Amino acid sequence: MGWYDTAQICMNGHLINGSVKRYPDFCKSFCDQCGAKTITTCPNCGHEIEGEYHVEGVISVGGFEHAPAFCHNCGKAFPWTEARVKAAQELAREVDGISEDEKALLEKSIGDLIKDGPNTTLAATRFKKIMSKAGKTAAGAFKDILVDVASEAAKKMIWP
Repeated sequence: MGWYDTAQICMNGHLINGSVKRYPDFCKSFCDQCGAKTITTCPNCGHEIEGEYHVEGVISVGGFEHAPAFCHNCGKAFPWTEARVKAAQELAREVDGISEDEKALLEKSIGDLIKDGPNTTLAATRFKKIMSKAGKTAAGAFKDILVDVASEAAKKMIWP
C-alpha cells in the first residue's frame, strides 16, 4: 500500500510543496506568489494537511496539484477556503443588475457551492440564474474567486 505525504500550502491556498516529507528542501516559510505564511497542519485540529500519495516502487507524474478545501481529519474549511467564501459573499453584495433579494440569495448560496451536499445543485442553479442577470463580468469575478474551492459537482454545473 501507499502513504500520504504532508502538503505545505500558503494561507491564500497556493500549493508550495505536495511532498514535505519526501522533499523537505522545497519548503518555504512564505509564498513566492503572494507573500503569505505557509502551513503544513490544519489550524483547527493540528493534523497534517494531506498531500501527495506515494506508492513505493511507483513513479507518479503530475502528483498533487491543488490545495484541499477542507481538512480530511476535522472537516473544517481551511483558511484559504474561508477567505474565498468571504470574498465571494462580499462580491455578491456588490453585484449590479440584480435585486437586493437576489444579492442576499446569492450570498447565502455561496457556502453550498463549496460543499458537495444536498443543497449543491440548488445553489448552483440559483447561481447560474442570478449570474445570467448580472452579466459576464460578475460571473468571471466569481469564477476567479471560487473555482479552486468549489465542489466538483458545482463546477460541472456552473462552468462545464
